[in-house]
Amino acid sequence: MSIYEQGLGPAAVNHIALSPLSFIERTASVYPNYPAVIHGSIRRTWAQTYTRCRRLASALAGRGIGKNDTVAVMLPNIPEMLEVHFGVPMIGAVLNPLNVRLDAEAIAFMLQHGEAKVLITDREFHSVIHAAIGMLDHPPLVIDVNDPEYGEGEAVSDLDYEALLAEGDPAFDWHWPVNEWQAIALNYTSGTTGNPKGVVYHHRGAYLNSLGNQMTWAMGNHPVYLWTLPMFHCNGWCYPWTITALAGVHVFLRRVDPQKILTLIREHQVTHLCAAPIVLNALVNMPESAKAAIDHPVNAMVAGAAPPAKVIGAVEQMGIKVTHVYGLTETYGPVTLCAWHAEWDKLPLDERAQVKSRQGVRYPTLEGVMVADSKTLEPTPRDGQTIGEIFMRGNTVMKGYLKNPTATAEAFEGGWFHTGDLAVCHPDGYVEIKDRLKDIIISGGENISTIELEGVLYRHPGVMEAAVVARPDEKWGETPCAFITLKADHQDVREADIISFCREHLAGFKVPRTVVFTLLPKTSTGKIQKYVLRDRAKAL
Repeated sequence: MSIYEQGLGPAAVNHIALSPLSFIERTASVYPNYPAVIHGSIRRTWAQTYTRCRRLASALAGRGIGKNDTVAVMLPNIPEMLEVHFGVPMIGAVLNPLNVRLDAEAIAFMLQHGEAKVLITDREFHSVIHAAIGMLDHPPLVIDVNDPEYGEGEAVSDLDYEALLAEGDPAFDWHWPVNEWQAIALNYTSGTTGNPKGVVYHHRGAYLNSLGNQMTWAMGNHPVYLWTLPMFHCNGWCYPWTITALAGVHVFLRRVDPQKILTLIREHQVTHLCAAPIVLNALVNMPESAKAAIDHPVNAMVAGAAPPAKVIGAVEQMGIKVTHVYGLTETYGPVTLCAWHAEWDKLPLDERAQVKSRQGVRYPTLEGVMVADSKTLEPTPRDGQTIGEIFMRGNTVMKGYLKNPTATAEAFEGGWFHTGDLAVCHPDGYVEIKDRLKDIIISGGENISTIELEGVLYRHPGVMEAAVVARPDEKWGETPCAFITLKADHQDVREADIISFCREHLAGFKVPRTVVFTLLPKTSTGKIQKYVLRDRAKAL
């Protein structure tokens, strides 16, 4: 035995499970009277918030909920959603945030598959929850949340959330997880084909990705964070834990409204927010008088889809500094970022935005990222041209898929997580996504990146939103089909105008053969539902 192993084993004094639960205990102890929550007229300090979390944990424990029991929540961005991120894991239970836009059938599947013992739900979702519960043989205990910002609504249950908290002990002695590998959260993937998969997070990964967020954004103490990102999405990219660790302020927003976002930014001097490109695009298209609200430094982290360089440039002109990140549900949200170099500040805005649209390099808290051949796992050349699949590994990759060892084994084959995203690697090691494996268009044997084509479409002055999918073609196999939403003052733009514009900026084979003007279908997180558009393109 080595001299460094003799009598030097881990012990309770120097080795403890990593868990984001430590964040709220420390913040409430060090900054008890600092603001924690802003929601409509509600204002709470960190001491008050910590007490409510402990009451929740105590009340759930009193009703028989404990280690590895699933507690599902169907909540918008409201203070209760922050409280469940601590109160539920305080008793070793697993938090299952549900996508608030899903139908009753999907919710019923998730409740049954995750074996939820409790469902905490907002009154806005009364109808869908009642329908979902009616499909279950063993329905969970349902708890009703009555948010004053929603207004009048029909109670989902006789058991009220505040009444439940009153059952709990404000000084409840909660316990650290014995093992950091213990599950902390269950998040279901979108399930665009077949049933959604249940992604399981552990305490260690949640802790590390929370710190990774702080490191990549260089966030100091007491940030003011606006909840534009749905908190059910990858546990809000771990930001409920990050902002709490930094004794920041959580400013809540029930639903995305560009005017409300700009009002809250000014009113509360918001310093940080996260959003899909679609949300930033909505801000860009607000009237100049509304955009003038931004009179202090604001940082926006963007992910969820590759943002067109045009949108990044326009957002930065508004005074919002953009940080571009990339990740998946399976990686606790963002795990790569376009790490910035000072010399890039000198580039013209267009070139700067082009660089910033890359997905970049790994977080300090992720151990490996590579672009490689999907079958051989042989890394592709760093030439910015050769397309391969993005692979990841490290402590912020999920435990696996719940009750699905086959899917887990496939996703982890070869010792790397297979993302299903296609990218190139530039000479400087920065990754740039070209498409989803299922979205790439192969026309006459040539690969066409829908992301590249969408980037060109966004540069057209009349285009507000754009998405490109493959349309089956007898001669070419597939051809690009563009779905476009026009700006209000450019309704006279025609298909020929768009095709002509694309010809000026793209090789001939990449130009869309079909253009459809329409509103684009989106998920609750602002991602465009390309599978819906693919079906439409096939039916044309």
